[in-house]
Amino acid sequence: MVLITGGARRVGAEIVRTLHAAGAKVLIHYRSSSAAAITLADELNRSRPGSAAIHAANLLTAGAAETLVAATLMEFGRLDVLINNASSFYPTPVGQITHAQWDDLIGSNLKAPLFMAQAAAPGLRAQHGLIINMVDIHALRPLKAYPVYSTAKAGLAMLTRSLARELGPEIRVNGIAPGPVLWPEGETDEASKREIIDKTALKRPGTPQDVARTALFLAQDAPYITGQIIAVDGGRSI
Repeated sequence: MVLITGGARRVGAEIVRTLHAAGAKVLIHYRSSSAAAITLADELNRSRPGSAAIHAANLLTAGAAETLVAATLMEFGRLDVLINNASSFYPTPVGQITHAQWDDLIGSNLKAPLFMAQAAAPGLRAQHGLIINMVDIHALRPLKAYPVYSTAKAGLAMLTRSLARELGPEIRVNGIAPGPVLWPEGETDEASKREIIDKTALKRPGTPQDVARTALFLAQDAPYITGQIIAVDGGRSI
């Protein structure tokens, strides 16, 4: 049984579909994408009745993590995998950073995964489960004009390794660090895309399926891997 935050759209939705196709039941968390979450759950339940559910929550509010985990256990009776995928992403140039932006970016990318892991730990421990944190290659090499986001993801990388030590041996904790697998929503000009792709060793963008298959590998075929962050970036990080 898989609980994924931010699972209604984009890469999160592809991870949901991939793990569901492999036999998992899924609890899809969303904050505001209710229509997408309902559509995705309906799609999955048509193929396997009773295998998908949705739950809305603002993960930045106190008690949200505990409520979401409790809803998962009530719906499915167990928890095997937690995927911390929900994330805010936008530029914060130095000189223009606000307290609200700091709270949002650090909150969604670092604070929420910590409290989700803490709330989920008892249920995961009972199943010798797994936590997957969606990190970013910019946790190691900061993205220009994104200092708060890059800092949050750097913290998430360390949190991933720290939780692996704290929660072992019963719970494995790993991360996935995507590169250019899906362009940000909004305007990304073709020249910028080409520049990013040219920095990869494979000279092409990846796909959400590349990330989803990595999540499936960690969930299904990697019982002796913990505390690791796998870059799915076409070699950009090298």
